[in-house]
Amino acid sequence: MLEIIVKIFPYAIAFTIPLLITSLGGLFSERSGVVNIGLEGLMVIGMFSGALVIARTEGAYPGISIWLGLLAAVVCGALFALLHAFACVSLNADQVISGIAINMVAGALTVYLARNMTGSGNIHIINGLKRLNIPVLSEMPILGKLFFTGTYATTWVVLAILGLSAFILYKTRFGLRLRACGEHPHAADSAGVNVYLVRYIAVAVSGACAGLGGAIVIVTLSGEFNGSAAGMGFLALAALIFGQWKPHGILGATFFFGLASTIANVSQAIPQLAQVPAIFLKTFPYIVTLIALVLSSKSSQAPRAAGQPYDKGKR
Repeated sequence: MLEIIVKIFPYAIAFTIPLLITSLGGLFSERSGVVNIGLEGLMVIGMFSGALVIARTEGAYPGISIWLGLLAAVVCGALFALLHAFACVSLNADQVISGIAINMVAGALTVYLARNMTGSGNIHIINGLKRLNIPVLSEMPILGKLFFTGTYATTWVVLAILGLSAFILYKTRFGLRLRACGEHPHAADSAGVNVYLVRYIAVAVSGACAGLGGAIVIVTLSGEFNGSAAGMGFLALAALIFGQWKPHGILGATFFFGLASTIANVSQAIPQLAQVPAIFLKTFPYIVTLIALVLSSKSSQAPRAAGQPYDKGKR
């Protein structure tokens, strides 16, 4: 049993990390009061921009091309998310419909651009991110093999962002204002907080995080943009709900979903799991997601103003 865990654990971590950073993006947006179901489309934007920049620069700048691609994904994700912010914050549009539009436009636009640039809907990168063993720590019994052997640099970057996000949300003035905008926007406004600006910043941050998540998928898991995030954005949204809109809850939820998805993906390579019917393992992550959401639905405590347009002149 331990041998199986050691085999699949690095893959579970690799699958968890893009889910985690994308779900963190959704956390910032929804904590400010803007529901963002466009995480899937924002991941696609990040996948496209990251793959394009890496493919165009890895020949000339092999050492930094991956990081340039990740940076491009962050910027493009943030800029594209501003469309959602403009519709929801400035125009008071229905946030769910706006998110659906983001998903549809992102998929169609990126595939169109990819076909015009490469002749196909795909963008392939030659070199992905290399797995590394952390010196000294990788030699620890059991824990070394699980956490510090064959790890990606992006894993530690995202975990650092997780810690920074928790600090910002609960230990800074901006975090207090952001949470106030998601709970009682009129009270926040009466205290001098610019609700519109805070929500714009939060949605832009969600786009940056989701874009980074999409690019991480490219450099660690797939190696090719094909116009789809394979439902990872929706899994991240489910993890956000299951994690009760809290950073530590999101960490546990994304690992839970990441492990479930990994078991389904590597099942045929592990003799003990290969005996289980393939149809069950392929649907396993989605069944687990539905069960988790049903079990947590009664205790879910979303921000009170999430999904509600804010109009300064109305109370």
